[in-house]
Amino acid sequence: MGTGRATAENTGAGATGAVGAPSSFLSATTAVVVGAAVGDSEAVRAAGAVGAGDRSSEVAVLAALRARPLRFPFTRDSLRCWAYLSGGAVLGLVTAVLLLALTALGLGLSVVGVGLPLLLAVALSGLPAGALERSLLRLVEPEQVPDPHRALPGAGRPARLRTRLRERATWRELAHTLLVAPPLAAAGLGLTALLLFSATLVVSPVVVQALAPETVMLIPGHAVPGPLHALPFTAAGLAGLYLGGHAGALLTTAHVRLARLLLGPREEDSGGTVLELTRSRARLADAFEAERRRIERDLHDGAQQQLVALSMTLGLAAHELRGHVDSGGGDADGADADGVDRPAGALVLVDRARGEARQALEQLRALVRGIHPQVLTDHGLAAAVAEVALRHPVPVEVDLDLPGRLPGPVETTAYFTVTEALTNAAKHSGATAVTVHGRVADGRLVLQVTDDGCGGADPAAGAGLQGLADRVAILRGRLMVTSPTGGPTRLRLEVPCSG
Repeated sequence: MGTGRATAENTGAGATGAVGAPSSFLSATTAVVVGAAVGDSEAVRAAGAVGAGDRSSEVAVLAALRARPLRFPFTRDSLRCWAYLSGGAVLGLVTAVLLLALTALGLGLSVVGVGLPLLLAVALSGLPAGALERSLLRLVEPEQVPDPHRALPGAGRPARLRTRLRERATWRELAHTLLVAPPLAAAGLGLTALLLFSATLVVSPVVVQALAPETVMLIPGHAVPGPLHALPFTAAGLAGLYLGGHAGALLTTAHVRLARLLLGPREEDSGGTVLELTRSRARLADAFEAERRRIERDLHDGAQQQLVALSMTLGLAAHELRGHVDSGGGDADGADADGVDRPAGALVLVDRARGEARQALEQLRALVRGIHPQVLTDHGLAAAVAEVALRHPVPVEVDLDLPGRLPGPVETTAYFTVTEALTNAAKHSGATAVTVHGRVADGRLVLQVTDDGCGGADPAAGAGLQGLADRVAILRGRLMVTSPTGGPTRLRLEVPCSG
């Protein structure tokens, strides 16, 4: 359509044709942003980024070490670290041995085609190993690392297998099981051995005394003559226990951080789910729009046409009765006992019924325009907004310069945004003039509705604009309201023309 300008004076008509119930559009005192600047997928990605930030927060063991560095080896946190490292060492070594055996057996039997299931089991071995590692982390972490895999309720075994093989989290868990867990398990085993050796050195005087007069060599080639000569080894054992407590805390911190990185959910893991969620929401919006158009079409072609036919029939009946009365037709039988002429009374009732039918028809037409105006479907956004402006009780100037027809969802969203703003301006702002300005720039429709009312908009007080903001979010656009106290109120819509 080209540029459309329309000015409507006060005709006494109400602001019909707006969407939903009116929201308290001008009741607050600050400027408010209504719509989200991003769609569903970007919002979920932002949430995923927050989750990633939470996972990179400080480890509980490291926080305890920094809070009590000198006393840490004597706290329960230190004991939890050693329990975790010991369990991780056993789990890592057992897993490594099993995987090596399965890999060797699978490669050996793959030449005859029997080893492929074993190699597939190796590829999926990260799933149970990762689950065990996440459970083991509860010894040192108050919050469990979330499972990165999608829930598959009701899915069969083949579907589960295909889904797991396509998930990146499966391969990260396998990398943790094959490349990260064995070195960390070896380090944990070494620290555990150091702990046991240090504990042995601590009790070395007791051991020497108990084995006397047998010769005890704590260091190969150097015999310990007596318990007193073993006291330096006791001091070394205590130092080893003390330093081992700190080393265990640092190694546990490395375990936790690598587990969070490889065994926890990531932003890209939910990408497919988020995309499908966005598409599903768009399909629901399209289905809702199609249903609304069907209702509008049924009302226009069904009930509205029946009311038109009823009004015409009543008009014909009134015409016949009026002609009968004017011609003096009828006789004494046509009058009541009170002397009232029945044809004349029937004419009054028919005229009243005709007026009520006409009023019902006008209300039905207003309802149809509010559901989905036919002019929007036939002639586009500029013509539909111009028609609304002509029926508005406040003078409205429309300046829409559009290159042509826009996608249906974009036109529908823009139209109902304008009607909601015009309705609220008429009912709440006390405005004397409203301007609707719209252009297409850089592939985006930019629409702004400005009124000179009292300002102070509060979109959160009603459901109209919030519903529009949800619709705009589906189209990856944004809806903003700026309304300082004293006015003016500006509603700005930006939405990609791709729809």
